[in-house]
Amino acid sequence: MVSQPVIWLLLFGAVALALFVAAVTHTRFTAKKISIIGMMAALSFVAYEFFRIPNVLGLGSSFHLGNTFTVLTAMLLDGVSGGLAGAMGLALADIVAGDVGYAVTTFILKFIIGLVCGGVAHRVFKLKKMERQNISRGRYLGAVTLSAFSGLFVNVFTDPFLGYFRNRYIFGQAVDLAEVTMKIAGGVTLVNSLLSTVCAVALYLALEPALHRSGLMDE
Repeated sequence: MVSQPVIWLLLFGAVALALFVAAVTHTRFTAKKISIIGMMAALSFVAYEFFRIPNVLGLGSSFHLGNTFTVLTAMLLDGVSGGLAGAMGLALADIVAGDVGYAVTTFILKFIIGLVCGGVAHRVFKLKKMERQNISRGRYLGAVTLSAFSGLFVNVFTDPFLGYFRNRYIFGQAVDLAEVTMKIAGGVTLVNSLLSTVCAVALYLALEPALHRSGLMDE
């Protein structure tokens, strides 16, 4: 099992890597954007901390909607912002629960979700332009849904994968137990992803037009 100082060092390394990605992608952080990121991080924390169903088997995975706000932020703003919102909010939830080891992989996984969702939403579908164009409602809804699910779908695979290495090399679990935990995590993550997709799509369709009209989405 890895010592606590090393785990904290790994977490700081993950944060530094996220900031490096933000710099490389030339992500701009305005006052409005930082405010939205902070609010979404808080909502992620609350959604996980107070509205989750723990795994009755006690193997680490739980049912929750915390990823909803990672996806929502990525679609409203950009991938880096969405990743930071989810990473900060949900990693903090792990730290508060005393699970710093989980916080390391949580930060990485949520940042990946944000990057993928943001990339699909703004580079593939260009959601902001689609909303202003005269296209069918069904086509727009499909683009929003696919954007939301893209990062969450990737997470169905990355969560169990990174979780296996965390359990083996940070927590020191036996191979057999780590493999069982990985399989359970895959199933739980799939359910979380489907539920979070539905919630993120509903919230985006409701919030994006209002935020645009109010000028809060302008950079």
